[in-house]
Amino acid sequence: MATIVSYSSKETIAPALFSYILDCQKTAIDRHGRFQVALSGGSLPAVLALALLEEDAVTQILWDKWEIFFADERAVPLDHEDSNYGLLKKELLDKLPEGTPQPNVVPINVEYLDDVQELADQYNDALINHFAKRDSILKPTFDLLLLGCGPDGHTCSLFPNHALLRETDAWVAAIEDSPKPPPKRITLTLPVIAHGVKVAFVATGAGKQEILKKIFENPEDGLPCSLVNTALGERVTWFVDHPAVEGVNYPRRSSL
Repeated sequence: MATIVSYSSKETIAPALFSYILDCQKTAIDRHGRFQVALSGGSLPAVLALALLEEDAVTQILWDKWEIFFADERAVPLDHEDSNYGLLKKELLDKLPEGTPQPNVVPINVEYLDDVQELADQYNDALINHFAKRDSILKPTFDLLLLGCGPDGHTCSLFPNHALLRETDAWVAAIEDSPKPPPKRITLTLPVIAHGVKVAFVATGAGKQEILKKIFENPEDGLPCSLVNTALGERVTWFVDHPAVEGVNYPRRSSL
């Protein structure tokens, strides 16, 4: 069963998220010498920056061991305002202290923005290069996926009732009819997310109450976030603030 940990604000979520990430980092590096993370966009990079850019935190992050991938990405240039890479760069990467070792960040290949299926295939090839260079594997195993939750219950670019929820073979899928603009995107598929070691959702604000209530009180509705909860169970942790879960009926640990 997924765990919800509730805090008073984004500022109090940040240190708890940092400790969680630090534990995941240690487990991953002890296991295979690197920390392979997939990130979504939205408000997540800003919360991540709060967690990782504190002076005491940034020195404990082994940035040169990090490999950062994108759980989904929009088919736009990397400096476009809709780019998840651009958002991460603006909120976190550009703010790393001078002299900090740089993580290995794997963006989309912008040569293929006009062909979203080829864009997805190219990103799939990038995952193969990082996860299966010497081995034949069925799916990549991310050490940690840091995800958001949309007001409709979508995560990554997996939307409610969309055909991509039934994709079982591809690691990375193309979507050309996203109900949320921009319409052309690529996304990790549910089987890849379900294969992760850990998944952490970050959801804040009273605007998330209604959808979190559906996700946790009616998991059989099959919302994408609910499907992740069901697939990974106790490997999922939700970091939320109190307003987001006010009135949500679900056992949770509460903190500051």
